[in-house]
Amino acid sequence: MIAALMALGALGIDTMLPALKEIGHDLNAAPRDLPLVIVMYSGGFGAAQLVYGPLADRFGRRPVLVGAVLLYIAMNFACASARSLDWLLIARVCAGVAIAATRVVTIALIRDCYSGRAMARVSSLAVMTFMIFPIIAPGIGDAILSMGSWRLIFDLTAIVSAIVLIWFVWRMPETLPRDRRLPLKPALILANWRRTLGDRLSLGYAAAVIGLQGALFGYITSISQIVDQVFHQPQGRLGLIFGACAVTMACANLLNSRIVMWLGMRRISHGAMAMLIVMATLSIVIHHLGLETLWLFVALQAITLACFALAASNCSAMAMSNMGEIAGTASSLQGFVITTGGAAIGGLIGRAFDGTTTPLHLGFLGAGVVALAIAAIVERGRLFRPA
Repeated sequence: MIAALMALGALGIDTMLPALKEIGHDLNAAPRDLPLVIVMYSGGFGAAQLVYGPLADRFGRRPVLVGAVLLYIAMNFACASARSLDWLLIARVCAGVAIAATRVVTIALIRDCYSGRAMARVSSLAVMTFMIFPIIAPGIGDAILSMGSWRLIFDLTAIVSAIVLIWFVWRMPETLPRDRRLPLKPALILANWRRTLGDRLSLGYAAAVIGLQGALFGYITSISQIVDQVFHQPQGRLGLIFGACAVTMACANLLNSRIVMWLGMRRISHGAMAMLIVMATLSIVIHHLGLETLWLFVALQAITLACFALAASNCSAMAMSNMGEIAGTASSLQGFVITTGGAAIGGLIGRAFDGTTTPLHLGFLGAGVVALAIAAIVERGRLFRPA
């Protein structure tokens, strides 16, 4: 259920990518305006996370999530019925604002129910979905387009969201007792933000995830150009490459859910960061030796992204370790800075594309080095310990 809720946000953004050209033609929109279909949604998604945390800590998890997903369903139907780009963009902003609740509230739900390594086990499945769906969602959108117009993407997103909402209402009880709810007072919200940023684990591991997430966004923004301009392959190969990397990320998170109770979050995340550095360095060396081929590139990227998945899921769980009393507010602030910071870094990596794979490899190398350095600071130099 948590994984399904996490997937709804990605369905709303990346399934649109194959449809942008058709949307522009149908709504008589200029090509330069079409990226706004993604940008407006992402902007609403990023900013609204700050709001949902305090709301979830005040009114409980269920009513906030139910109300937000109902709005998301309505906005997707509004997008499907849009007759102008302006109307579509307004609905997209509202949809992004609505679905941001799933990112915040689901993390708070997990923290309400679990702690320590058990929290990491469940979080790995949720984070897996949040990370993998942006990669496979364009393929889903392409498949939907083969069955109908771009409007069908929004209709089906609304229908799937309704099914997940019914499942949630039927099966998920409220996890925040009334005696633990916090009033909506600006002074208290600011104090809880300070507490979130003042906690060593929360600040440190959230900062590590920002860099790792930036590398992932850099991969997403760069891979299409790399396939086309570096390896001179048809764009039809893109889905296969995305799929291969998504499979390794999924396998890594499933493995994490099995071994984290045994090895612990620190050993796995720190080891994954170190391995990510090794794989990125190896990729750079192979490229500069002139030995890089498409499938060798894909194989190394698949392993690199598996390391990324292991590191990011466990770091996200450790960032919430001490935030049980303010789980909603903490998850909202962490989600906001991770999403916006990661997107900014990913944009820089994408813009650095120079006709080679070097900027992407350097992005992963930098992310791994910075994340491991931050972990060393947080742990006062005691990396790879089991606790």
